[in-house]
Amino acid sequence: MTVRWGILGAGWIVKTATAGALRSAPSATLAAVAARDLERARDLEPERAYNAYADLLADDSIDAVYIALTNDQHAPWIHNALAAGKHVLCEKPLTLSTEQTQEVFAAAESADRLLVEAAWSMWHPRMQRLTQLASDGSIGSLEDFLGTFTFEGVPDGNYRLDPNLGGGALLDIGVYPLHALVACLPDVDEVRPEVERVTGGLGVDMTTKARLDFGSLGRASIVASFAMPESQRLFVRGSETEVRIPDEQAFTSWREATELQVGEHTERFAPTDAYRDMFEAVSGRILGREEWVLPPAHSLRVASLVDLLR
Repeated sequence: MTVRWGILGAGWIVKTATAGALRSAPSATLAAVAARDLERARDLEPERAYNAYADLLADDSIDAVYIALTNDQHAPWIHNALAAGKHVLCEKPLTLSTEQTQEVFAAAESADRLLVEAAWSMWHPRMQRLTQLASDGSIGSLEDFLGTFTFEGVPDGNYRLDPNLGGGALLDIGVYPLHALVACLPDVDEVRPEVERVTGGLGVDMTTKARLDFGSLGRASIVASFAMPESQRLFVRGSETEVRIPDEQAFTSWREATELQVGEHTERFAPTDAYRDMFEAVSGRILGREEWVLPPAHSLRVASLVDLLR
């Protein structure tokens, strides 16, 4: 038995990664794709292609929908999909605000459907191991956290540079280290932030640097930027030891062997496709299996931190 998936959107991430990952997940079937350009939907070789998102949602054979639209369209189409009786996996950021995030999870609960944010790096075995070590006390009490996701070269006209489309470095890529931080400190509520922001594009943050003080529960530094050299770093220091990702692909490791430095020891992980792992886990949960999926509380906490830092 498999979950029959529909995809809303046929952009770069769908073409290069997620459609193939969904197709390769044993518990998932790529039943339909909807895109404004019907040929782009057909190119992904689903069973059916639509040129209207609403037509896909009206397809009674579809069990679940993966939303891969621009950030501003996430919340409206989550509501539409839930109203159509579909389970939903939606690209990060799940919505544009804490209020919207609360609303979509309330709608999912009311509809008795699963809603999961597709922060795919959190399904990577290396990330799972790092956050486990930090959250269960294995490295002692957390003292410091560093997460960076930066790169240069967002082209003019890209939605990432438009605030009306949910652009900005913090919302678009800053959520990656924020999800890792929340997984390391899942129960922390009080935080004192210091924020440095550089704006550009049509008024979005091109760079956000934040220092978060959790009092006795440690500190964290987050850097998200569309204007700095490429960097993906993740480091956590505890009172007993430290754990860090030694390469510059902390959040986008894909189909390659990886390593995690735990104190003086190196742990190694076989190549995996965390997109596939995500689709398999969400499909398994829909089918009634006990699979780990990103908790709603984590998505809500990340949304509240984004609001605080903005």
